[in-house]
Amino acid sequence: MASIATKFALYLGVLTSVGTVLTSILFQLSGHRRFTVMFASLGLAATLLSFSLAGATLTGDARGMTDPEMLGLLWSTPVGTAVTLRSLGLVLLVVGLFLGRIGWAFSLIGGGLALWSFTTIGHIPGRSRPVLNLVLMFHLVAISIWIGILSPLRTAALDANGATDAADLGHRFGRMASVLVPLLVLAGGYMGFELVGSLSALLGGSYGQALVLKVLFVAVLLALAAANKLRFIPNLATGDQAAANHLAKSISFEWMVVVAVLFSTAVLTSVLKLPA
Repeated sequence: MASIATKFALYLGVLTSVGTVLTSILFQLSGHRRFTVMFASLGLAATLLSFSLAGATLTGDARGMTDPEMLGLLWSTPVGTAVTLRSLGLVLLVVGLFLGRIGWAFSLIGGGLALWSFTTIGHIPGRSRPVLNLVLMFHLVAISIWIGILSPLRTAALDANGATDAADLGHRFGRMASVLVPLLVLAGGYMGFELVGSLSALLGGSYGQALVLKVLFVAVLLALAAANKLRFIPNLATGDQAAANHLAKSISFEWMVVVAVLFSTAVLTSVLKLPA
């Protein structure tokens, strides 16, 4: 259970912090530095804890979490590479937030390193290939942007004087999502096929069934996003305060579904085994 909780915190911290940076740059947003630092710190803490837990897994008891010899051995493996990339990336991301405009370059590089670390180990174990890694990287960037837009959009919707800004932000993200969503579906289908390999494995194995559950959560996210784009955002543009409240509630529910998606991903990558 500790492994699942740590992996969940890792995904939440890294994807939210990187996503907030990406959306801040793409949509010229500001005022989210504290929020970004909080989630980057969560991601960094989870990164270090997951490394210690990996040491405990190797030794079979809690002493492995602090055993210098065991952790030194682990550091020379792909696990150590992932920890190095992720830690360096998150530190650069945070440092960049305090350096003004030039700092965005540091934050972008850091965010890229943090996301790329997931291609080295852990997310798709035993399936490392260049094309698959690139597809996974696109998947992570797109999901980060989706998560990163939620809080700024909700904040704007709840601002009594921010209806126009919220509608504009929602409209611009909607145009981007109209391209991202089909590509995400294709990327998810490709990765799902690579992971499971057959319909019988998808329906008959525990890994496949958990993957189906994750897909169902994602379908709920898509439905909520569609409702935001087709109903709430257009009404918000007319100054309808009720639409602003509905949008804020919808985004809150989206956050709950995002948590469910990330938790199911943590289960998939922590305790369930891929079909042979």
